[in-house]
Amino acid sequence: MKTCICIGIVSIVWSCTALAGEATGRQESDWPAWRGPLATGASPDAMPPVHWDEKTNVRWKTAIPGRGVSTPIVWKDRVFLTTAVETDKPADPAALKRAEADMPDFVRKTGGPLPTKVLQFTVLALKRSDGSVLWKQVACEEAPHEGTHADGSWASGSPVTDGERLYVYFGSYGLYCFDLDGKRLWEKRLGQFRIKAQFGEGVSPVLCGEQVIINQDQEGPGFLAAFNRTTGADTWQVPRDEVTTWATPLIVERQGKRQIVVAASKWIRGYDATQGAVLWKIGGMTANVIPSPVADAERVYCLSGFRGNAILAIRLAAANGDLTDKPDALVWKSTKDAPYVPSPLLVDGRLYYFKANDAVLTCVEAATGKVLFGPQVLEGCKGAYASPVSAAGRVYATARNGRTLVLKAGPAYEVLGDNPLDDSFSASAALAGTDLFLRGLKSLYCIAEKAP
Repeated sequence: MKTCICIGIVSIVWSCTALAGEATGRQESDWPAWRGPLATGASPDAMPPVHWDEKTNVRWKTAIPGRGVSTPIVWKDRVFLTTAVETDKPADPAALKRAEADMPDFVRKTGGPLPTKVLQFTVLALKRSDGSVLWKQVACEEAPHEGTHADGSWASGSPVTDGERLYVYFGSYGLYCFDLDGKRLWEKRLGQFRIKAQFGEGVSPVLCGEQVIINQDQEGPGFLAAFNRTTGADTWQVPRDEVTTWATPLIVERQGKRQIVVAASKWIRGYDATQGAVLWKIGGMTANVIPSPVADAERVYCLSGFRGNAILAIRLAAANGDLTDKPDALVWKSTKDAPYVPSPLLVDGRLYYFKANDAVLTCVEAATGKVLFGPQVLEGCKGAYASPVSAAGRVYATARNGRTLVLKAGPAYEVLGDNPLDDSFSASAALAGTDLFLRGLKSLYCIAEKAP
């Protein structure tokens, strides 16, 4: 999700997707999980274009049925994504009445969708070269028991692949494993969850060794769980005392042992990946934690920006037990300009992040928190749900109004390209080879320079 190879490849901190990619012989040239091969938002070797519009450098554009805001993933010659397709079958009236009664007034006034129809929770595989649909699988068909945010969807979690199998999590509607040709291998129903304010579910699964990791926080008993990625068998599950959060876990490795870092409103916790025991914890996040953590060789960075601002840089070498009264564990902290929905980008020793849900970007020195530029308004851009990504010494920042600014990666703000498209973008971009994939509310775009 690299020009700074030392951060993710030769460091002691690895993303689970990087480890999985290494095992199957592919890593950097694909985008196997929602934040890329290194779980930082950066690609180490992609070379996407700098300039495009509807008439220039659009290799293909494929209309996507239904509604989804999950980021596509890329593996070799295939692109995978999720969507929720409305059928003509009405939802159960009693269930709809219960969902409407439980929906807060402020959510109802913003137009949050209610589940009036049965949905098909769908997985799509597209041919990377031309965008044609290779296969479509309906994971399940049912009416959601709750609504979702007006800007969200019932397909907000991104798939992940180990190069042999595809893993997809629809929250209350199941965890599914397919082979790359669309054959269903196993499935798990983990419960029916109550999400704060019926804002919808949106956590992505992650891979860690032979395990698929799911974090499920809700307005009720939550859990962190691991499943065997080949068979789906339960490996372990531990309870979590948290309210709803939407942050996808991060896998790091310290002293030869993998940890699962989960950011949430009460505590940021590091778990032992083999059995789920809590290794360390620290508070300091805001409510409604959505951004996923990122890490380099020494620190893990956690951000949240709802009703407050919190950015914490935690020293992994000192992360043991309750870190509240361990000043050496917290390298730096900021209470300004943190993102609400978008996750941060970590590349070349710099951390890039949006302010709230605005197209206002800040860049800081990751080791110290020193502001290098920003908060900088991105010209012509309105709103930001998509997380910034990076490749080839550039930063790609996509706004909700269809524009993507390409910036020179570095300590100064410099615009290289301003690229409009006729769609609205909430999903984060995916980078692979010479391709840039942008999933809009209507279509999936493959952006690539035309061959001479």
